[in-house]
Amino acid sequence: MVAATINYLSPDSRINRFFWAPEGRLSTSISVPHRVEIGDARQAERPFTLDEHGFTLVTQPTAVASLDDRAALDSIYAREVEQIAMGLTGADLVVAMGYELRSSVAGDRPMLPPAARAHIDYDTRTAHQIAQRRYRKAQPDGPDYKRFILFSLWRCFSAPPQDWPLALCDFESSRDTAEVRSVKIDVPRLPEGGALHAPIAGEDEMGASALFAFDADHRWWWYPAMSRDEAIFIKFHDSDHGRAWRTPHCAFHDETTAGTMPRQSIEFRGCAYFSKK
Repeated sequence: MVAATINYLSPDSRINRFFWAPEGRLSTSISVPHRVEIGDARQAERPFTLDEHGFTLVTQPTAVASLDDRAALDSIYAREVEQIAMGLTGADLVVAMGYELRSSVAGDRPMLPPAARAHIDYDTRTAHQIAQRRYRKAQPDGPDYKRFILFSLWRCFSAPPQDWPLALCDFESSRDTAEVRSVKIDVPRLPEGGALHAPIAGEDEMGASALFAFDADHRWWWYPAMSRDEAIFIKFHDSDHGRAWRTPHCAFHDETTAGTMPRQSIEFRGCAYFSKK
């Protein structure tokens, strides 16, 4: 176990928006820090699985040498993600959806900082909208699907141990925690003052991520010192709710491990489909 801070959604946060502009991103959500214990997933009694816990560790080297090689990420790495997802889930079709790069140290490269609050990238409504839209684009004449898994494959490209690793919340401990929509709003420039909370036409129909309030029953886990040959497969949403169907997650600052290195990582999103027969 390590003690660390997880930022949760404050009960006082009423209007939750995430503005995206060419100049950057801005959230109106109010977060509150909570000190929690995060368990070493490598030392757990048994491995974590997708159907029971909502996430799992994959050992699969990548042929991509650097996050600077965007062409390789768009082609080679996208195919690797699809193959890993097919192998893990048994899906009939996997559609790669693109990626985000993150770094704990600001630099010249356009990377986002670690996402340091308990969240899932898409809330339930948005997950279903994205799954339908992506499927129709990839398979306009397809037989439709009976189930989908919206997911992320998370991998560190920096040397271990990382200063801002990823914590994952066991589904069994978070299944009853309500999700709160944080609406993604694209704007030409970031708003200020009263414009942050002013009414926006059509907001209820916009896509959103899911944020979570603190729950003392949450059980958090992490994989220390991840190598570039390892990746974490994370369920954002599994339409089959008879098994683990989502995984709240959050970056945290490791204050206990000596000699940590700045984290550089890629999270590649995709959707796995199980076709109707």
